[in-house]
Amino acid sequence: MLNIKMDMIQTVGLAVVILIIGRFLRKKVKFFETYCIPSPVIGGFLFAIINLFLRQMNLIIFEFDNTLQSFFMTLFFTSIGFNASWRLLKIGGRKVIMFLIVSIILVVLQNILAVGIGYATGVDPLIALLTGSTAMTGGHGTAAAMAPIVEELGHTGAKSVAIAAATFGLIAGSSLGGPLANRLIKGRKLEVVAEEVDNQQVRNDEFLFNNDVKKLDGESFAKAFFMILLAMFIGSYVSTFLNQFLNFPNYIGPMIVAAILRNISDHTTKFDLHYEEVHILEDVSLNLFLGMAMISLKLWELSSVAGQLAVLLLAQALLAWVFIYFVTFRFMGRNYDAAVLSAGHVGFGLGATPNGIANMQSVCDKYKHSHIAFFVMPIVGALFIDFFNVAIISGFFSFLSR
Repeated sequence: MLNIKMDMIQTVGLAVVILIIGRFLRKKVKFFETYCIPSPVIGGFLFAIINLFLRQMNLIIFEFDNTLQSFFMTLFFTSIGFNASWRLLKIGGRKVIMFLIVSIILVVLQNILAVGIGYATGVDPLIALLTGSTAMTGGHGTAAAMAPIVEELGHTGAKSVAIAAATFGLIAGSSLGGPLANRLIKGRKLEVVAEEVDNQQVRNDEFLFNNDVKKLDGESFAKAFFMILLAMFIGSYVSTFLNQFLNFPNYIGPMIVAAILRNISDHTTKFDLHYEEVHILEDVSLNLFLGMAMISLKLWELSSVAGQLAVLLLAQALLAWVFIYFVTFRFMGRNYDAAVLSAGHVGFGLGATPNGIANMQSVCDKYKHSHIAFFVMPIVGALFIDFFNVAIISGFFSFLSR
C-alpha cells in the first residue's frame, strides 16, 4: 500500500484544489445550490469518498500536516469576534434583541438534547454534543473547528460525525422552513401584512444600510489582517489564563479580544477596523480551514455510530421544528412577519444564514415581502449568533471534559 505524506504547504494546496472543484460542481449541480452546500464540503466529500475507496482497496493512504488548519481556524473565529458589536445590537432594536434571545435558547436546548440522547443511546456525550448547536446552528465551520478538540481527547470519528451532522442540518433546514411557515400562515389564518422598518436610527446607520460600493485596497487589507493577528496574539494569553480554570478551545481568547476591540472601535475614531476587509478575510480563512478539515475526513469511522447518529439528527430536526413553531413564532409577534422569521430560523437554526434567507425568500415569493424578517434574521444569523453559540458550546465542552 502506497503511503502519501503531505507537508503543511501541500496540505493547504490540496485544500485549495478541492475548494476549486467544489465551486465548479456547485455551479453545475442544482442540488448543491438549492441547499447552500459550501464549496469546500462538496469537493471535500468527493475527496473523502475517493479516499475511502483507495483505503478499502489497500491502494493508498494519505497523511496530512494540519498545522495551518489550526491557524486559519483561529483566524476565522477571531474575525467572528469582530462582529459582536453592542452598538449594532442596540441600533437593530427590540426585534433583533428578541430574536437573538430566542435563538440563544434554541442553541442551549440543542446541546442539552444532544447530550441527553447521547447518554440514552450509549454515545459518548462529547461525540453527541457535536450533533447539537455545534453542527446545527454552527454549521460546517463550527463543526470542523470543534471536532478536533474531541478527537484530541481520544474520541475517534468526531470529525466525521460533526461534518455529517452539519450536512444533514443544511438539507433539513432548507426542507422544513418553507412548509413550517406555510402551515403557520394557513393554519392560523394570518393576515398577510408586513410591517415596515420604521426606526430612523436603523435607517441612518452606515454599517447596516450603506449600499455604496467600497473600493478595497491593499493597505486596508493589511491593516485588517494585522488587527486580526494582534487580537490572536493578545487572545492567546487570554486563552492560557482561562484554561487554568476550565478547558476552553484556544480560539476563545482571540475571539473575546476581537469583540473588545470592536466595541472600543464603535465608540472612538482613533482607529478603523476595516470591517469589509475583515469579513473577506473571515470568508477566506473559513474556506481554507474547512477545506483542510474535509480532506482529512475519515468516512470509515462513521460505521460504528451510524444508527445512533440517525436518532440524534432526527431528534434535532424535530426539536427545531417544534421549538420554532411554538416558541419563535409566538415570541416574535404571532403575525405574518413572525411566520416568515420562523422559516428563516429553521434555515439557520439547522444549517446556515443563507439557508434561512432562502427559506424566507421562498415564503415571500408566495405571499408578501417581509421587511422585518429580512432585516432581523441576517443581523442575528450573520453577526451575533456565532459568537454566542461558540461561547455556549465551549462551556458545554469544558463541563463534559472535566
